Amino acid sequence: MDSTSKERKREDLYQKYQLLRDATNSTAMNKASIIVDASKYIEELKNKVEELSQESIGSTSTSQVSNAPNPLPLQVTVETLANGYLINVLSERNCPGLLVSILEAFEELGLDVLDASVSCADTFQLEAVGQNQGSNIDSMDAQVVQNAVLQAIESWSSSETGF
Repeated sequence: MDSTSKERKREDLYQKYQLLRDATNSTAMNKASIIVDASKYIEELKNKVEELSQESIGSTSTSQVSNAPNPLPLQVTVETLANGYLINVLSERNCPGLLVSILEAFEELGLDVLDASVSCADTFQLEAVGQNQGSNIDSMDAQVVQNAVLQAIESWSSSETGF
């Protein structure tokens, strides 16, 4: 019974190697070569995902706040949607009062916030969907929105003590 169990485990392992070989289009016959081919295949997939991510960011702009004397570890991205913008602001630390400054910038731009998710606990994270209101529907692009958010962040930063 012990040898039957070992044989079953050996057969299961063999089947798994064959599945891995098939999934990675490997022509290798020994276990070590199958694993090497699988590692190469995974690396190729990671590169493809990265390329596709970069392509999908085509309409997205990314900037870091860097004009402040002590730059904040903030990232701002704005993506153009069919009828508005997806705005993301990320910081590695809590930024009390920053949300108010950003929302005021939205108001000055004439953006209605349709949906938002905010976390201000240990970090600051804002994801908002804003839609143009009134007559400035076609007069703004993602760069205008991003610049307004960055300006709001810089103004907030300069008003905070210790920045």
